[in-house]
Amino acid sequence: MQPYQWQWGINQWVEYLKDKDIPVLPATRAVLAALQEGGEEKRDSLSARDLTDIVYGDPYLALKLLRRAEERRSRQLGHDTTTPLAAVLQTGYDELQEIVAASPARDDLLPGCHTCESRSVLASAIARAWANRRVDVSPDEVSMAALLVEVGELLLWHFAPELTDKETQTRDWNERFWALMQRPSDIEFTFRQLTTALAQAWGLPNLVVMLIKGTDTPRANIARLAADSAKLVTLDLEVPTLLALLREVAKVVPGSLPELAEPLPLPDEFRAALLASIEAAPQAE
Repeated sequence: MQPYQWQWGINQWVEYLKDKDIPVLPATRAVLAALQEGGEEKRDSLSARDLTDIVYGDPYLALKLLRRAEERRSRQLGHDTTTPLAAVLQTGYDELQEIVAASPARDDLLPGCHTCESRSVLASAIARAWANRRVDVSPDEVSMAALLVEVGELLLWHFAPELTDKETQTRDWNERFWALMQRPSDIEFTFRQLTTALAQAWGLPNLVVMLIKGTDTPRANIARLAADSAKLVTLDLEVPTLLALLREVAKVVPGSLPELAEPLPLPDEFRAALLASIEAAPQAE
């Protein structure tokens, strides 16, 4: 990273990042390599949904497929591609293998990047569960948006790791100790704002951009709240904070607070403490 890049604004980062060749997760490469070794019979037994499950485990692959499908759609004047399943159907198995094989390998990543990757996958699963509970018209669209919400931060981890490592620590400090003097940030935009700006620069479907933005509609709010929940679960798990978030979820998703907490991978002791806090809350009021 060059010294002058510390002074860049969001537009400069978008121009710098939008054409970068991003990797796929090592686990994705391993799974597809195993499928190739399994021979034609193994590949023929795969359904589009099987391939979609692979995509749901890798935010980079999801982005690559979505961009590839949108490029093809713009040439053929087809419908917007807004779900992993639609992206898989647009590209097919052979092209999926080509995309993964052509993706660069990155092994020198900071721990924060791996945390962000796991958080993206978890957010996608939570969003799909909540969207299903709401009987959403397309839970996969909401889940796709939640999977891509962290793309801005992920790309910075790959191409500006020093900046991203410092920035995540600064924001973590400010969020935990908000009453104390805030540490100055080196960037004047949020990671989600960067994700939204990149999605627009890539020409992703307007629906996907709106859902990533995370406001204005119940579906977009589900994607945002799922990402926030995943962050709490992976970084800073506290009962009062999670309880406040679940109450916000309850405004857009039907169900009791314990039911809304079901998709969250909580330790048994923490879940018991959360449920006890939920039961005690009405009495406290």
